[in-house]
Amino acid sequence: MTDDLAMTDLLHAVRRHADAHADADGLVVTNVPGLRMMRVRAPSGPMRSVYRPLVCLVLQGAKRMTIGRDTRLARAGQAVIVGIDLPVVGHIVEASVEAPYLAVAIELDFAVLHAIDARLAETPHMQQSVAASVFDAPLDDDILGCASRLVRLLDAPEAEPFVRPGVLHELHYWLLRSAHGPALRALATPHGHTRRIAASIDLIRTGFRETIPAERLAAAAQMSPSAFRRHFKATTSLSPLQFQKQLRLVEARRLMLGGGLAASQAAMRVGYASASQFTREYGRFFGQPPRQDAKRDRAQRA
Repeated sequence: MTDDLAMTDLLHAVRRHADAHADADGLVVTNVPGLRMMRVRAPSGPMRSVYRPLVCLVLQGAKRMTIGRDTRLARAGQAVIVGIDLPVVGHIVEASVEAPYLAVAIELDFAVLHAIDARLAETPHMQQSVAASVFDAPLDDDILGCASRLVRLLDAPEAEPFVRPGVLHELHYWLLRSAHGPALRALATPHGHTRRIAASIDLIRTGFRETIPAERLAAAAQMSPSAFRRHFKATTSLSPLQFQKQLRLVEARRLMLGGGLAASQAAMRVGYASASQFTREYGRFFGQPPRQDAKRDRAQRA
C-alpha cells in the first residue's frame, strides 16, 4: 500500500516537469542521471526501445509491454522492474489529455545491488532463485519515497551530487528486501548466466556501430559459442545480430529527432553502409520511413 498524499504529490511533480520538457514521444530525459519520465496524452504505440535495467513506477494510466513472447499490463500503482537490457514494445492503452499516462523510471546499478547483497548475505532469508528478467509489484511507500526524493532534485540541482548516491543506495536496498529480492540477487550474481550475458550486451552497446564477431561476444560472456547463442536468445528474445540492429535503429532515431541529423547522416553514424537498407529496416521497425517519422516529430513539437 502507498500513502495517497505522497503518490499525488509525486504525480503532480512529474506531470509539471514532463509538461515542460517531454519530447514528441512523451519521453523526458532529466538532468538527474538515471532518472527519466514519460507523459503521453492519448493511447498510442507501438513504441520500440531497448530498456536498461530499471524500475518503472506507473503513476497514472496504463501501458502494455511486450518483451519477446511475454506481454504484461502495467497500471497505475505498479512498479515494473527490468533486470537486464531488453528490447521492449510498448503501447499506451489508458491515457487522455485530462489524465495522461505518467511514469517515472530509475536506472538500476547491479554493482550496488551486489555490494548490498554481500552485506546482507548472513541473514537466513537471503536465498538464490532462478532469475526472471522482468517482474512487477505494487508500489510501496519505500520505493515511492526514493522516487520522490530523486524528482525533488530537479528543483535543487546543487544538491544532486550529495543526495542522489544515498537515495539510490536506499532504493536498491528496499528492492532487495522486497518479494523480488531473490530474483534480483540472482540477476546481480557476478558469475551467473544473466550477468555473463550482460557482459556481452555491454560489448554490443559500446561497439554497436561495428561488426563484432560472435566468438568475441561469447568470450565476453565466458561461454562457448553454442551456449552463448542459446542463453542470449533465452535472456533477450533476440539473436546478438538482431539486438545490435535494434540498438542501431534506436540510436539513429535519437540522433534524428533529438540531434537534428538527416536520415543519411544518422545511418552512417550508427554503422549503416547503405542508406536504402537503413530506410527499409527503419520503416519495418518504427512503422514509417525515417523522413516521415522526423516530419511527424517536428509537427508535434510545433
